[in-house]
Amino acid sequence: MDRAKIERAVRMIIEAIGDDPEREGVQDTPARVAEMYEEIFAGIGRDPEELITVVRGAEHDEMIMVKDIPLYSVCEHHLLPWVGRAHVAYIPSKDGRITGLSKIASSTPRAALGVITR
Repeated sequence: MDRAKIERAVRMIIEAIGDDPEREGVQDTPARVAEMYEEIFAGIGRDPEELITVVRGAEHDEMIMVKDIPLYSVCEHHLLPWVGRAHVAYIPSKDGRITGLSKIASSTPRAALGVITR
């Protein structure tokens, strides 16, 4: 991520909307936005499947579900943040392989870190 480029772009936006980028209230805004972008766009180019491991289960043949996984991302149409909750469910494979609930809960928000359609 090019933090300096983001800071320059935010400064240009502040100027473009008619505000003074040197004004006390917005002087540090470009740096704050760049720092925020590093966090909320951390999933770009990363594969959430790297977190998932598969193990032999205990003869499960019923649906496994994780509900209310908190996630946040940025709308690709307007670059505005959004917050939501995900529910993930799957049926184990016939040979009994399952994925741990914690792996589902950690990989789901990671998949949302970036610019996506809600």
